[in-house]
Order: sequence, then structure tokens, then C-alpha cells
Amino acid sequence: MKRDMGCRLEIDVLDPTDLELQVAVSGRYDDGQVTEDLRCTLDGRPVEVREVRDPSGARIHQLDPGRGRLVVTYEATVRGRAQRATGTAYERSLYLRPSRYAEADKFFGFAATEFAEVLEEHGDAPQVLLPRVAAWVGARLDYVLGASKPTDGATDTLLEGAGVCRDYSHLTVALLRALGVPARLAAVYAPGCDPMDFHAVAEALVGDTWFVADATCLAPRSSLVRIATGRDAADTAFCDNHGGQIELLSSQVFAIVDGTLPGDDLDELVAIT
Repeated sequence: MKRDMGCRLEIDVLDPTDLELQVAVSGRYDDGQVTEDLRCTLDGRPVEVREVRDPSGARIHQLDPGRGRLVVTYEATVRGRAQRATGTAYERSLYLRPSRYAEADKFFGFAATEFAEVLEEHGDAPQVLLPRVAAWVGARLDYVLGASKPTDGATDTLLEGAGVCRDYSHLTVALLRALGVPARLAAVYAPGCDPMDFHAVAEALVGDTWFVADATCLAPRSSLVRIATGRDAADTAFCDNHGGQIELLSSQVFAIVDGTLPGDDLDELVAIT
């Protein structure tokens, strides 16, 4: 499958800052599978960019722009598929812990009650709980742009009953962790997503493989392309800064497949490749 994707960000740097971008395709693809171009300019002048990688393959691009209008453009073409992401013993431990936006410790009793019948019939089998939890979240929430704040966690989302993709994913992750299933959030390019934007989905460890669930059902899972992976949105934000002051003026994202979008059987286990 050939997939094309990219973004354009326009940022007003009001005070000098250390800026980090996570917009590039994850480095889990073999040589020759990805062609890409990342450009950063400040008031029309090129800005030097440094790349660092985290253990999951995410590529963080760091820059130190001065004051001015920063424009970031990224375009990539992915041909073929990456290997499925496999879990380590450390990840199995890490992704059971509560985190800033996926407060699993607040959901232990609630999750045990809501999924009592599933637990009684299937135990804590992750291959069963993953689609069941995603379906429950999808039915419980309404997708409403602007319904949530950037600081909202899974508890806020459950009480509000509405949100966007990151909120759906945080609630899915928190419930899965509360049920004893290691779970995490992945930022992705999502061909077919409407409205088009950077997309967030949940992943759960089944055996030694990470499989994806998208409670929003906005895009077929087999078309997703990984950008970054982490405990929650705090680890996967497309733009972050340390010190100084910035204002995001605009962002445009595109992601398409060559040909017809694939279907998606929500009961089937699918990995991001």
C-alpha cells in the first residue's frame, strides 16, 4: 500500500524557545520504504533542525528559533509496511501505570463493574477486552470538536460524555489499564479521517504484539502510519516548547492512500504497520 501524508504548521514565536516537533513518520520502516522532506523556516530563512529518537522509533525534531514567523512543512510517501511493534517486559510494566491523561487508578472499580460480564466469561483476555472497551467508549462518547480542553484527562472525558480523538483514546487506554491490559496512545497519520487532522488511537498489548483500537472509527486501522507512541498525549504532541512563548496560528494535515481505502472489521486484531 502506498500512502502519502504531511502537514504544514504556522507558528508565531513570540519569545525565543526550545521547540520540539513530532510530525515525521516513525523510524520503524526499512530503508527505501519512506521518502520525505522536512523544512523549517523563520521569516523565510532556513532553521537548523536536530533529530533524536525514542526507543519506540518516534523521531523528535528539535530547533531553537528566534522570534518570528516559523513555518514547518513535512511531506512523506510510505511504500509497503513496517514490522508489527512488539512489547518488551519494561513496556508491559510501564503501560499498566496511571499517567497524566489516562488515570487508570481512578477507574479500577468502575471498569470492573462495567465489564463484569466480559470478565466473567473471558477473564482478562486482552484480545477480547480491546475491541469490547473500544466499542464501549465509542458508544459512550459523542465526537464534538471543542468539547474538551487540552488539559482534560480520561476522567474529565467520561464525565463530559464528549471529546475528540485524543479524549476517546485516553479513556480507552485508562479503562484497559484498569482491567490489567497494558495500553498506550499512538499519534498517527490516518488516511480517510474526517475531519482530517493528526489522529490519536489506542494500542493494547496482546501476547507480545501491540494491536490498535480506534473508538472514533474515523479511519481504517490498516491504513494508519505511526508518528509517535507514549503513555498519553503528553508524550505524543505534534508540537511542544520549553520556555519562551509560541502561538500556533494554523495547521493543515493530509493523508491519503493510493487507490481505495481498505475496509475495517472492528472485531479483528490489527496492528499499525
